[in-house]
Amino acid sequence: MPNKPEYPLRVFYDGSCIVCATEIEHYLRQDHGGRLVAVDIAAPEFDPAPFQITLDRFMYELHAVDRNGVVYRGVEAFQAIWQAFPNSFLYATLNSLAALPLVNPVARLLYKGFARIRPYLPKRNLCHSGTCRTGTFKR
Repeated sequence: MPNKPEYPLRVFYDGSCIVCATEIEHYLRQDHGGRLVAVDIAAPEFDPAPFQITLDRFMYELHAVDRNGVVYRGVEAFQAIWQAFPNSFLYATLNSLAALPLVNPVARLLYKGFARIRPYLPKRNLCHSGTCRTGTFKR
């Protein structure tokens, strides 16, 4: 992971994906001291243009962007999220494990596998302001 994130950290997640939304909602329910801001990329009003990242790219893997505009993707995004909980032994341990030279490539490989099957996971029906989408995307 390049640097320790500068908070707040915007976490871009697919709110139509049951697994993804459940994971991010789990983090948001915990005391993170306002260090995490969730952005649902499946919401109709989400515009990826200001971030210079395509919607397909956002949909492919978890993204987090810190206050300085540093972008974290995949496993690095999870590590950035875990660092938002400085008093958590669990997240500190997960972050340390994910940084180990032998574990990191395995974690990246597992995440890449998850990213490939994620489009086939059950979806939540999203309705925002009378507009509904299913969160489908092309690869």
